[in-house]
Amino acid sequence: MTADDRGAAEADTGEERLPTFSEQLAEQLGGVRGVVESGIPVAVFVIANIVGTLRVAIIIGVASAVAIAIYRLARKQTVRNAVNGLFGIAIGAIIAWRTGSAKDFYLPGIILSGAYGVAMLASVPLRRPLVGWLWSLLAAGGSMRWREQPKLVSLFNKLTILWAITYLVKVGIQAVLFHATSAHDPGTALGVARLLLGYPPYALLLAFTAWSVRRVTQGDPELALATARPDPTPTGRHTAS
Repeated sequence: MTADDRGAAEADTGEERLPTFSEQLAEQLGGVRGVVESGIPVAVFVIANIVGTLRVAIIIGVASAVAIAIYRLARKQTVRNAVNGLFGIAIGAIIAWRTGSAKDFYLPGIILSGAYGVAMLASVPLRRPLVGWLWSLLAAGGSMRWREQPKLVSLFNKLTILWAITYLVKVGIQAVLFHATSAHDPGTALGVARLLLGYPPYALLLAFTAWSVRRVTQGDPELALATARPDPTPTGRHTAS
């Protein structure tokens, strides 16, 4: 059954379509803005740790997450992204605090990036490419209609392999730096690597993914619909303005 058929069926029964788990999760994450905001406290910590002490870096990192939460509360918006950012620095900060070694802050991130890379590679043979799921969360409002299109599944498989290789290369570079950094080192090289290998490659991957999807779906309304946000109207069709 196509998306339009499902929408028509919903209209016939008079029932409004309930959002799927992916659609609800996309709303919770807040799209690209949510991803960026949740990463700000980590970036602040990295910079503060390069120029200051570990304790100061932890305080400033936590303060930045709190500041984002206050800003969003003042605008009557959700604070979940600020909480995500706080959680992002909490694990590494606790480990670094307990060991007294600044370099240990970066260990959870290295392990997590490695897990991402492996999970992405594992999703390809299953025909459930994780980049397709990421697209659903960030660009399609949680819609998974692309899974009904073999051409899009193939595209997201290829993109997922590209993302996985990028993540694993990042892990390799950071692992070498981690091994070469002494316990008493402030972790400057690791901090710089975290910044350079963080948002820049991520932004490039997102941009290339968006370009690839647009290139494949251009001129094909069915494919374009499968990668777009679902129409909020009960019939699944646009209403006249």
